[in-house]
Amino acid sequence: MAQVEAVCISENKGERKTPVQSVELREKHGIVGDAHAGEWHRQVSLLATESIEKMRALGLDVTAGDFAENITTSGIDLVSLPVGTRLQVGETLLEVTQIGKECHTRCAIYYQAGDCVMPKEGIFAKVISGGVIRPGDEVEKIPAVTS
Repeated sequence: MAQVEAVCISENKGERKTPVQSVELREKHGIVGDAHAGEWHRQVSLLATESIEKMRALGLDVTAGDFAENITTSGIDLVSLPVGTRLQVGETLLEVTQIGKECHTRCAIYYQAGDCVMPKEGIFAKVISGGVIRPGDEVEKIPAVTS
């Protein structure tokens, strides 16, 4: 079963996020209280624990939120999900809008390790249906609706 390992927020863009007990997602907005929330296509970011483990294998002391991801998952291959995929995460519904991102500036993680997983393995989503997400919540891929 794929699940949420951690939920994280930050008040400012460009900084590591802090794990919290739960987050509230608002439709067409993102996570209440997070710097990246707003009416745009990257309302919520997700990164797999498996990706963080790759950086640990390089000797970095990193954990959930250190790559500025909002939701840390396990058991689901996020980067293989096509744009448009919907994910039921706890009581929320998200839609994948972007796979990876271009980093215009090198973050502290890049300078420590010579690489960073977020640009290649992080994904972004918009909130279709809001609610609360907590660690332990199930992550389920919703089959595409065909006409």
